[in-house]
Amino acid sequence: MVTSNRTDYPTLTLNDGRQIPQLGFGTWQIPEDEAAKAVSTAIETGYWLVDTAAIYKNEKGVGEGIGEWSDIFLQTKIWNESQGYDRTMKAADKSLERLGRDHVDMLLIHWPCPEKGLFVDTWKALVQLRKDGKAKSIGVSNFREEDLKRIVDETGEVPAINQIELHPGFQQRAMRKVHKEMGIITQSWSPLGQAKALDAGAVKEIADEIEQPAAAVVVRWHIQHGLSTIPKASSKDHIEANFRARRFELTDEQMAKIDALDTEDGRMGPEPGNFND
Repeated sequence: MVTSNRTDYPTLTLNDGRQIPQLGFGTWQIPEDEAAKAVSTAIETGYWLVDTAAIYKNEKGVGEGIGEWSDIFLQTKIWNESQGYDRTMKAADKSLERLGRDHVDMLLIHWPCPEKGLFVDTWKALVQLRKDGKAKSIGVSNFREEDLKRIVDETGEVPAINQIELHPGFQQRAMRKVHKEMGIITQSWSPLGQAKALDAGAVKEIADEIEQPAAAVVVRWHIQHGLSTIPKASSKDHIEANFRARRFELTDEQMAKIDALDTEDGRMGPEPGNFND
């Protein structure tokens, strides 16, 4: 297996004591037959975290792209139709088989699906999978405050991360405050706001000022806010542009300009309380 020295890579400390890279590579909407090349390119660029999910239908390609790299922080997610204790246990095994791994670094519940009433049992399965060594850390995605508190109240186990939609137009300040109070790391999905953040005047202005890609500016904003973030890219140019966020820092004034882009109606994905498919 291949390992590398990543002592200079920015990380955050999870509530279980493990480290999670702040900058990761997202694979949503990357087809199975393109995933291996994209992931391999990302790792060669320097990415340390790779995010996938059962519903992305590219886990096999992601695993192939990681190949012999043994120290990549790999995370995947249990899809909604697999919720419930027994189904989750089986779904996790199927994901590991597709990934070609005996464990993942982070296993998440993809959505709470509150109407199904199964996310507590699903969480109990994740706790067992961690005990079994099939997931080193466990967390959730798209959980609301009430969902987080329910699983903690019923199991005593606090998720290591909550992966939520978060970008300059939808900054999730209330949830970030909840996460901080509960000791949960916030991980941003759709961190570029489906590229809409790149067209914001403030972002373009900052990018011109510091001669960096607009995407790197937004990714850097996430990093300096103490978030873990997983921008998706498929082309080598975009993969490298996002990664350039590690090479510079934004000033307080520049951060404030991006902070000012927040809106009340900036959500682009489903509202977690209403998404039960």
